[in-house]
Amino acid sequence: MSSKFPYPIVILKQGRDVSVRRRHPWVFSGAVADRQGTLQRGCFVEVRAKDGSVLGCGHWGTKGIAVRMLAFGPVQEESAIIRERLQAAVRARATLGLLGRTETTGYRLVHAEGDGLPGLVVDLYSDVAVIQCHSAGMWRLREEIASCIKASEVLGIKDAIFRRVEAQIDQADEDGAGEGKRSELDIPEPSRVVAFSENGLRFMADVTSGQKTGFFLDQRINRMKVRDYSRGKHVLNAFCYTGAFSVYAFAGGAESVVSVDASKSAIDLCRQNVVTNFAAVDHHSEVADCFSYLTQIPDTFDLIVLDPPAFAKHQRAIQRGLRGYETINALALKKIKPGGTLVSFSCSQLVSREMFRDSVMRAAAQAGRFVRIVDSLHQAPCHPTSVFHPEGEYLKGLIMLVE
Repeated sequence: MSSKFPYPIVILKQGRDVSVRRRHPWVFSGAVADRQGTLQRGCFVEVRAKDGSVLGCGHWGTKGIAVRMLAFGPVQEESAIIRERLQAAVRARATLGLLGRTETTGYRLVHAEGDGLPGLVVDLYSDVAVIQCHSAGMWRLREEIASCIKASEVLGIKDAIFRRVEAQIDQADEDGAGEGKRSELDIPEPSRVVAFSENGLRFMADVTSGQKTGFFLDQRINRMKVRDYSRGKHVLNAFCYTGAFSVYAFAGGAESVVSVDASKSAIDLCRQNVVTNFAAVDHHSEVADCFSYLTQIPDTFDLIVLDPPAFAKHQRAIQRGLRGYETINALALKKIKPGGTLVSFSCSQLVSREMFRDSVMRAAAQAGRFVRIVDSLHQAPCHPTSVFHPEGEYLKGLIMLVE
């Protein structure tokens, strides 16, 4: 069977086409039997089964993930796929009620596999689009992607910033790792800070050198839940990054907030974000290792938020990562006041919801505290998960009452 488009061809081994036929977007290198044509990293390829039937098309990666599938079935023209998927992403955000909202101008427009565009993340901050490429194929198309986004009148985007996670593309291809914080090694650029709104609050994001694209947009809904638990509370925001949970705690009526992170630049923006929204509040911020800090704090906090970086960034680190989640939660549980609330997260894609919950259970046993789970948390709706790619559900969290 031949295609009308003269793209290089990747042929899969006998019996290794099952996942592709089920529309999973990753073809691992071990499934590849043969190649036809000249393949270069990031090029557009046609994918076929051993019997010659056309399975779809995607971007060639050369590492653990050999092909990131963009379309299934008959091969389509690459630019047409990108354009149609971007338009579909805009329609989805309209359905979510995110377009044209003055109280929320920061959200994710494209969530990689969740929007049928593996290797591509696009976050919007007011009229600035941050285009983050996790694959060589998407990096090759960056200008075309930016043009499509700017052409959408409903988005009102005036500027596009490109972030290439080039140093981590090979590792991501090899491990299938997700959106772990601090796992990215972007090409360094001078800081550029952009202002935007979220649920009526004002924030600053460093969109060129900050973590992810400058802000953790995936926590938007969860921050509102923390706000609702904060009235009259003394709050500790550990691994605070630029202090979004701290701002929401004050928005909910917190008595005081302590923000802790190992990054001085993050703490600087944290202070700025708090002051921008609340000029006269009891806020203390500190540059410190959160593990060490939790061993030294008094037992005066009645709300603790733990939003650490990904402790398990590849398969070999899962057990070590689970021990990290157990340790940090045990430290918090030992110090939190009786009747307090612990909000704890994991953004490690390779750690399942069940594995994370087991780690917290072990932490509660170690701390000798009675803990009740009252809510399970997920990433914001603008970070959708494809039913064909459950790995895309990377963020999990628990709200717990502690006796």
